[in-house]
Amino acid sequence: MSSNLVILGGGESGVGAAILGKEKGMNVFLSDYGTIADSYRRILDEEGIEWEDGRHSMERILAADEVVKSPGIAPTTPVMKAIAEKGIPVISEIEFAGRFTDAKMVCITGSNGKTTTTLLTYHILKNAGINVGLAGNVGKSLALQVAREKHDVYVIELSSFQLENMYDFRANIAVILNITPDHLDRYEYKMQNYINAKFRILNNLTPQDAFIYWKDDPVINAQLERIRTEARMYPFAEHYEDGCNAWVDDEASLIIDTPATSLRMPRAELSLNGLHNLYNSMAAALSACILDIDKKEIREALGDFEGVEHRLEYTATVDGVRYINDSKATNVNSCWYALESMPENTVLILGGKDKGNDYSEILPLVKEKVKAIVCMGKDNSKLLDFFGKEVAEIHDTHSIDEAVAAARAAARPGDTVLLSPCCASFDLFSSYEDRGRQFKERVRSLQSK
Repeated sequence: MSSNLVILGGGESGVGAAILGKEKGMNVFLSDYGTIADSYRRILDEEGIEWEDGRHSMERILAADEVVKSPGIAPTTPVMKAIAEKGIPVISEIEFAGRFTDAKMVCITGSNGKTTTTLLTYHILKNAGINVGLAGNVGKSLALQVAREKHDVYVIELSSFQLENMYDFRANIAVILNITPDHLDRYEYKMQNYINAKFRILNNLTPQDAFIYWKDDPVINAQLERIRTEARMYPFAEHYEDGCNAWVDDEASLIIDTPATSLRMPRAELSLNGLHNLYNSMAAALSACILDIDKKEIREALGDFEGVEHRLEYTATVDGVRYINDSKATNVNSCWYALESMPENTVLILGGKDKGNDYSEILPLVKEKVKAIVCMGKDNSKLLDFFGKEVAEIHDTHSIDEAVAAARAAARPGDTVLLSPCCASFDLFSSYEDRGRQFKERVRSLQSK
């Protein structure tokens, strides 16, 4: 008798899980309380998968033997509470897909740098001729690839939301780049709950597996004192520390040193600039070394990788002012890394949906480098209160047009305007991508005026 599989959420991960479930002979029903995009509706219809949107048919949902949940659905929603009360198992799409493949898994998480490191790792492996898939928060659904493409290795970006419902899944290489406060509204404003979710990436690691992490992250170090992992440890740091496998030496060269591979590359030859990208490059290079990629291939890929859209992305120079799109900076620590790489006389655009942010982390850099702050959001009161007495000039704006106009007025030739919001985008925009693209459009329109 076929099992009843219910998929909650009709986006990339949900539709992929539905296709894989059908291919494995399950009775699949997909339900989305919102509106499913036309492209996914067409796929579901072509695959003959029953679906609904705009509602949840609870009788159908509660008849499930198992539920695959979209990571964006909080466990506190009514549908999830009802499922929990009935004791129906809930898993993530990644957990589901992992049951049906023996491919190697390189899994990457962290509060900042996940996407860049994931794409860079994928770039190294693909350029080396590996049959590699890209999944998680980037690329295509892992479940869909397991069903239709069958790669030898998958590089997977994992958010804390995805890790919440992963139990038996096992990474072969697990990477934690850093952990700083983020999404605390999802975790009862308790940092430890967020940390615990991130560390689920270490679940089920064996002595044959690898754990790559930033050695100087105090949150990671504190958590490692509480838990144990059997995996081989590969820490990295800016400068050499005892036990490190990646660092920068006194001659400004990146050093990768593992039992299998030793690699040296001048830092100036890395395609990605900034301290945060140095760490991202270390993590990606270590993953590649563990997978026995030739050091020549690693060097070449580290040198020709193109950066991620919306992450310290140069947009244009207008009237002598450089405009940088860092819309992907949806938390305070990510903004810190952006400011760390900025010159003095930066005009900083902040604001959006606050997730319980503590802005004190960036205050020293704001005092050192920021000449003006432009607040952009529906409600900027927290930002205005915190920074109002810390900078000479601060503006209260409520749209992308107002924000770009205020930034332009505050900037002088030689200055930099940086969009690095510290906040989620959902008060004024549909996503951080939407925010970044609108920013770039407005800035480029200034060139024609």
